[in-house]
Amino acid sequence: MSNFTFLAAEFPTIHEAAVEAERQAAVSPTAAAFFAGKTVELAIKWAFRNDPGLKLPYQDNIAALLHEPSFRRAAGEAVFAKAKFINTLRNRAVHEEKTIRPGDATGAVKELFHVCFWLARTYARKAKPADGLAFDVSVLARRDETLKKAFAHLKAQQAELDAKNGELTKLLSDRQNLDAELQRLRAEVAAARHAAEAIPSTHDYNEGETRDRYIDLLLREAGWALDRPEDIEFRVEGMPNEQGVGFVDYVLWGADGKPLGLVEAKRTRKDARQGQQQAKLYADRLEARYGQRPVIFYSNGYEHWIWDDQTYPPRQVGGFYKRDELELLIQRRTSRKELSETRIDTRIAGHKRPYQQRAIRAIAKSFDDDGERKALLVMATGSGKTRTVIALVDLLMRAGWVKRVLFLADRVALVNQATGAFKAHLPDSAPVNLVTERTSEGRVFLSTYPTMMNLIEGRVDEKRKFGPGHFDLIVIDEAHRSVNQRYRAIFEYFDSFLVGLTATPKDEIDHNTYSLFDLEDGVPTDAYSLDEAVADGHLVPPKAISVPLKIVRSGLRYDDLSDEEKDRWDMLEWGEEEVPDSVDAAEVNKRLFNTDTVDLVIAHLMTNAIKVEGGDRLGKTIIFAKNQAHAVFIEARFNAAYPNLAGHFARVITYESGPYAQTLIDDFSKKTKAPHIAISVDMLDTGIDVPEVVNLVFFKQVRSKTKFWQMMGRGTRLCPDLFGPGQDKEFFLVFDYCQNLEFFGANPELKDASAAKSLSERLFAARLDLVRALDEKKHKSDGLAEDTTPFKTPSDVALPPTEEDIRTDAVDVLREIVAGLNLDNFIVRQRRRTVEKYQTPEAWIAIDDEKRKELVDEVAPLPSAKQFGTEEAKRFDLLMFSLQLALLKGSRRFDTLKKQLLEIASALEDQTGIPAIAHQAVLIEEIQTDIWWEGVSVPLLELVRLRLRDLVQHIEKGRKAIVYSDFADEIGEGVEVDLPQVGEADFARFKQKARHSSGSTRTISSCTSCGRESR
Repeated sequence: MSNFTFLAAEFPTIHEAAVEAERQAAVSPTAAAFFAGKTVELAIKWAFRNDPGLKLPYQDNIAALLHEPSFRRAAGEAVFAKAKFINTLRNRAVHEEKTIRPGDATGAVKELFHVCFWLARTYARKAKPADGLAFDVSVLARRDETLKKAFAHLKAQQAELDAKNGELTKLLSDRQNLDAELQRLRAEVAAARHAAEAIPSTHDYNEGETRDRYIDLLLREAGWALDRPEDIEFRVEGMPNEQGVGFVDYVLWGADGKPLGLVEAKRTRKDARQGQQQAKLYADRLEARYGQRPVIFYSNGYEHWIWDDQTYPPRQVGGFYKRDELELLIQRRTSRKELSETRIDTRIAGHKRPYQQRAIRAIAKSFDDDGERKALLVMATGSGKTRTVIALVDLLMRAGWVKRVLFLADRVALVNQATGAFKAHLPDSAPVNLVTERTSEGRVFLSTYPTMMNLIEGRVDEKRKFGPGHFDLIVIDEAHRSVNQRYRAIFEYFDSFLVGLTATPKDEIDHNTYSLFDLEDGVPTDAYSLDEAVADGHLVPPKAISVPLKIVRSGLRYDDLSDEEKDRWDMLEWGEEEVPDSVDAAEVNKRLFNTDTVDLVIAHLMTNAIKVEGGDRLGKTIIFAKNQAHAVFIEARFNAAYPNLAGHFARVITYESGPYAQTLIDDFSKKTKAPHIAISVDMLDTGIDVPEVVNLVFFKQVRSKTKFWQMMGRGTRLCPDLFGPGQDKEFFLVFDYCQNLEFFGANPELKDASAAKSLSERLFAARLDLVRALDEKKHKSDGLAEDTTPFKTPSDVALPPTEEDIRTDAVDVLREIVAGLNLDNFIVRQRRRTVEKYQTPEAWIAIDDEKRKELVDEVAPLPSAKQFGTEEAKRFDLLMFSLQLALLKGSRRFDTLKKQLLEIASALEDQTGIPAIAHQAVLIEEIQTDIWWEGVSVPLLELVRLRLRDLVQHIEKGRKAIVYSDFADEIGEGVEVDLPQVGEADFARFKQKARHSSGSTRTISSCTSCGRESR
């Protein structure tokens, strides 16, 4: 008898496909995989056709249906995981034409039994299968070669299935006009599902097998075939139990027949670490038998641990190592050299710069003597962080500690620059720029963070190209809080040494960054500050000059203008708005670009800045502009003032400079080649190494201390012979027209704000907080009765929902977000246990502080397939949830948020020519009355959210027109500002001056307006 007989009466088509999968298991694994997948597809489409509680996704192919949150909630995670496994196997068999192993085919039929059991138990209107029904594996042993299906036959059947995609959508698109028979059936199915869900199921879905299949998947991603008897349940003798025997769940064998690794699998409900001692005893027995101690892994399907107990304590990893990676681990137990006895190649770094050698030795000591695996270097911009880390990589490679290295930076330009540095100083490492060369082989790989996030997901022949053990060392260029928050998943996925580089002063690095490197706050592995570097003569100090500009500092007021200027003010193109009475300082160079202001800055710069070539040409200069429009305007005014330079001397270099922006940077980096002025917005703020830069121009306000010092670092590098033989760069000039020097000269106690959370994360947290606030209100009310008006769908909302409805809806949306998380995604995989915890309805009954923190910190940032419409709609949701929370908590923010809603209502009222907005005209008008707000409640605000969220996208964007003016500006005398962060600058400058005063003659160009020297 078939295992699927219980389907025959009510699901004959599904029964036929399931029985065929069962018959094929023993004769054709490929056919069994196909028919199992066909059964799942038929079953899921049956459910969507007949269950009114399931929502059709954007497409009705099997992949979209399977991942639709309403189905995933109905089926539960155990059934979803099994159905997904079967569908993946079917795709590999038919679409990818991969060989299917007999064990996988058998597993698919076993899992199919549980999927079909769920279908019949949930939807059967007559006899339901008993919860105690179990799969009889002996049925699969029957072989009948005459049943074997040709592959062409399978492809043809798959094509028939694919051709039916779209039929569900067509059938169910007009729900009002479904035929009577289908309406009756859907009502019966809904009742059957309701009755089934009211009785808890005691069926054993055998989640342990699903867990093992998940571990199998991870092992196969790492290249382990698991197709021999000795790979699984391997018997070992001499165990300390009554039988003296044990069975190792998985043994990972080397090509020489010796064990490289073992995996101990524990139940999903148990901590994986409970398998640690058992795994150690297995390793003991394998070592005794084969003379080689395997690397130990233990896993519960969620968390995975590696323990190479000859070298390091256990640590959590993102998966399993490949064969060559395990061979290398075992080889290194005896082959790697002591780092303290390995010389540093001072041709790369450290020659006449002892602090670089000190940094390398500090990391080597922490790795070698202290057993650490992470380090953080704090080095001032320009002190040679990149060359220091290249010398470190060289040391670790020669000592046999690392083979492959990953260097991560946050911008393509920095990756290109670092690639060039590795090619110049360590060419044998065969550097590969993954941004441009994704298939090349090498030993050092360089990438941006987003590029690596995408590459981790890539597979070659079903194996992950970059498994958890691929890299031995990861270098993070400019490690700071936002990198830690956005891309921590990369560092948690790869099992490697980790070295962070940063120029942020050690006392200003945040706690989270130190915690990433397992370090005490304020105590990096090594540090070399800007003032030390200046005092030692390895960097040059800034000479900082603050230059007041009237319009930049004070803005413009109509009443302060002359009569002629007032006429010009009135004639300016202000756009559709009324002519304003004033323009605030914050709007200057953002909305209003004043010709005289820019002309004064250019003239001041060209007169007072440091010059080269005997004073005939301005030295390399970076102008930090406020935005792209500002940068373009500066370039245009420069070209108007110096037409003889033919548009080459000053160039805009920003992210909007097109695909050849790097060529502009390359040209700027050459001593005698134009451009000599780079006008930048963000792109040149950090990481660009041009020693010839002698002038920095702050034409925008900066309030991030980290960013300010990174920008200052563009001028700190030494440049020998810049002004002629023996005439070196001794300092650089900083012209500040926006009062940054006064701000940072006071050494303000600032901490950079944390990386902003995404709109989706903020919406998740707001919904969650609304649920908690409603729960709190309900508890305080002691069960007082509340209006229970039934809640309708947003498309025909007539009355406000109840607060209970609002809570239910918010929780449903949050659960849909969780259901939309793809557990195959490596980022989600690392939070698998937490994700699955919140896929159960019980987890949402009461949300305490601990649950909120877990959801907001671990779940909200994960990428979900659930979408919520336009950005405008989501921002409106956030506003309305914030309003509801402010009302519930009596927050002072209520009035501010109310004002924002009133502005939106007023803007919508101007768009009543749009039918959808006209339909809500009454509500829009009511919102703007005082009476409506007198009795405002959470349900009323929710009604507004539901009715207006899809309308706000029609509001005309109130972007103000950019205005170009030419009012007389005033520029004041430049005042030198002392920066306390460069404490040794004066002493260093004195030493340099004394060194030159006794003989060498320099080319000096007089600065007539300020009495300073231009070199």
